[in-house]
Amino acid sequence: MPARLNDVLAGLRIENPTPIQAATLPDSLAGRDVLGRGRTGSGKTYAFLLPLVARLLGGRRARPRAPRALILAPTRELVGQIEESLAPLAKAAGLTTRTVFGGVGQGPQVTALRKGVDIVLACPGRLEDLIAQGHCTLADVEITVLDEADHMADLGFLPAVRRLLAATPQGGQRLLFSATLDKAVDGLARQFLSRPVTHEADSATAPPVTMTHHVLHVDPDQRLPVLVDLASAPGRTVIFTRTKHRAKALARQLNKGGVAAVELHGNLGQNARTRNMAAFHEGRATALVATDIAARGIHVDDVALVIHADPPAEHKAYLHRSGRTARAGAAGTVVTLMTSDQQRDVRDLARAAGIRPTTTRVNGVDHPVLAELAPGERVLSGPIEVAPARPQVARETSGTPARSRSRRRGGRGRRGAAQAQPESRPTGSGGRTRRRPRSAAATAGRSHSAASFSAGRR
Repeated sequence: MPARLNDVLAGLRIENPTPIQAATLPDSLAGRDVLGRGRTGSGKTYAFLLPLVARLLGGRRARPRAPRALILAPTRELVGQIEESLAPLAKAAGLTTRTVFGGVGQGPQVTALRKGVDIVLACPGRLEDLIAQGHCTLADVEITVLDEADHMADLGFLPAVRRLLAATPQGGQRLLFSATLDKAVDGLARQFLSRPVTHEADSATAPPVTMTHHVLHVDPDQRLPVLVDLASAPGRTVIFTRTKHRAKALARQLNKGGVAAVELHGNLGQNARTRNMAAFHEGRATALVATDIAARGIHVDDVALVIHADPPAEHKAYLHRSGRTARAGAAGTVVTLMTSDQQRDVRDLARAAGIRPTTTRVNGVDHPVLAELAPGERVLSGPIEVAPARPQVARETSGTPARSRSRRRGGRGRRGAAQAQPESRPTGSGGRTRRRPRSAAATAGRSHSAASFSAGRR
């Protein structure tokens, strides 16, 4: 590695490569095309950022509208987190960067591209829009990275990804990283990677050994009190639901129960999503209630507990959701809430995911297993104002191709929809922190109808 990049890593206390980094870096630094598979939390981000920055270091300046490197990712949140990891490396190397995604006005993105940037980090839809408008060309791209390729396929973005990769020079280096190497990813690699070196650093389905799995068998009217109790324990908690409606409703109910919670799902505008994630990162919110939009690529330090308030539909989602904890060797706990009519589904899910969870019948919040799973004094700090959900017209996480979305809107297009997004911000309630014993937490949880949490479908 170039010395200045090693200095950055040393400052971040990163000294030893993870298995996926150790496997891929020799080939990627040598300029070869690489197909790498590693599960969530395995260190894939630095595995492609380090060779990308090293490749561009000391090179020519970028021409206006013509970036020298391209990183494609499926969601805005993942683009933002890649940018956060890239920032110190790019600064040390004297490189400029720009994120490009929908849900926000395109003006600042266009301005930056017009001046010339070395590295563009983008979601496919907005980048295609800017290319079509003449604001960007990929003719000068020297190295292309595709992150979470399997998630791109799940969301229906592969046609756009193929068009973008086809617009980059054939002689450029291409790095493709994915949690799984399924048929869609293999097809993409065969089409666009030249004699790639394939590295698989760990099992595709095995959960980290530092992660413990539990199933709590509860009655429907006990789900919310149990969630209030677990989420009011010390540390950060990520709670997953199946639908946007459930995420919004549960975040509201947790706030009413005294748990500072924010929501993350596709119905939130970009500004609300950014501010909610900032509140969670900064600790103003201790619980994040999310759909599977947060199951991939979202990293927050010290997430001790992941709760599947709704068991996911399939085992890959379970593993990706659960991967928000036990990252980079840290320990973590995963809890699935299961009602009697979900027993068969949860049993099949666990078998497919390759886990053997400990199942406990929980009749109320006084059960000792709750204190074991989420130890510490329960603290009800009061609500945080949750950003209101608005219809997200120009979202990057839909599987619908960008062109057909524009036609349905009658030609309004992504740009106009993105500029029309209202801004909203989660703020603290100003209420003082209240420390309650667990029995009081249970009372707070029971005061809200579990029926409203259960109601509604997508």
